Amino acid sequence: MMPRALRRLVHMVLFCPLSKGLQTRLPAIKVKYLLLAWLGILITSWVIYMQYASYSELCRGHVCHMVICDHYRRGIISGSSCKALCDQRTLTMQRCMSTSSTHQVYSGLWKDRPVVIKCGLEDPLKTDGAPGSILRQEMSLFEKPTRGTSMDEFKEMLHSFLKANLGEQPSLNTLVDRVITLADINKDSKVSLAEAKSIWALLQINEFLLMVALQEKEHTPKLLGFCGDLYVTEHVGHSSLYWLEVPHYLQALVPEALSSSLNHWLAPAWPRRARITIGLLEFVEEVFHGSYGSFLICDASPRHVGYNSKYDCKMAELRSVASEAVVRGFMRGRRCETNADCTYGRDCTATCDRLVKQCNSEVVQPNLAKVCVLLQDYLLFGAPVDLRGDLEKQLRTCVTLSGLASQMEVHHSLVLNNLKTLLWKKISNTQYS
Repeated sequence: MMPRALRRLVHMVLFCPLSKGLQTRLPAIKVKYLLLAWLGILITSWVIYMQYASYSELCRGHVCHMVICDHYRRGIISGSSCKALCDQRTLTMQRCMSTSSTHQVYSGLWKDRPVVIKCGLEDPLKTDGAPGSILRQEMSLFEKPTRGTSMDEFKEMLHSFLKANLGEQPSLNTLVDRVITLADINKDSKVSLAEAKSIWALLQINEFLLMVALQEKEHTPKLLGFCGDLYVTEHVGHSSLYWLEVPHYLQALVPEALSSSLNHWLAPAWPRRARITIGLLEFVEEVFHGSYGSFLICDASPRHVGYNSKYDCKMAELRSVASEAVVRGFMRGRRCETNADCTYGRDCTATCDRLVKQCNSEVVQPNLAKVCVLLQDYLLFGAPVDLRGDLEKQLRTCVTLSGLASQMEVHHSLVLNNLKTLLWKKISNTQYS
């Protein structure tokens, strides 16, 4: 038994510091904290479940691997990455980065070199989920060209396809030769049926077509290899302008101001952001009037703009970039009630002619204005005090750019060069240049 004096001492230590009012409220406080604990457990469980459900829906790399390697072993497709992926297993998928179940994106390793692996799949809702049905769906990708197609016929197929997707360009024959060289895996100056089927399927992917057309551009990720319609690109260290991306199912719970503040705090130093911005502006220049026509940025999202360890801008995602010819074709003859009906992607909008209820063919807002909207938040926070006023003025001018591209080329170039010069003067001759 505890001595009486010791019991009194324990009682005084445990209960005397608490007021009588608090002692009477103690059961209510316990209940409140118990409810909060249960609420925390429920929210945590829901987040874990949503993460799992999202992963299982979006990440189907194993299916992609199965389909590609099945076609390769049956001799239907070919590619410079097939042996590494299917036989040697030196090309492996690692972290899932997919944002769509039909467009698989994985970080990976190829002979210990970090890479990005991308491939397309049919919508899982259109199949019964069985491996056989998926194989049958994917088989349709490799129907062309058919056996018996001559080399001249295949070149004509390529020329017609590129003309439809890029417009009438004087350099299309050069691009056809580039595609043929890319398809010739074994460098025997011939293109086998499997090689032709693979390159034809790849060209149906907008991003792959752009990577081939823009392969010499500094800010386009390098194409490293392919197998069927799976392709491998260089790894971009940071695949978004911002470090923190709130999942869609948490956006209602996390205030935008909070995520924005966190991104400001986690962002690179301002001179490094200026360097990344200069690279992004150079990309806008590269696609404005290139060897194979003009291209339009139809979703100016921070998730599509990346950068490497040297803070050089690299476009992490090109699927939202479309050729001017494709966008014009989409608009031509399209019925509309408002300008919103004349929108390709998210950001490429033309005007609606309400008299004839048809879309005009030219997009009103140029690439530069869309990019500057993106840069306002990214570039202004933490900007040097002596530069902020001029920078704000330049960006304000930039975001208000509008009008048909054919009528504003000089103005577009002037605004872009002014902004680049302003940033470059500030970081030139420093460790960030």
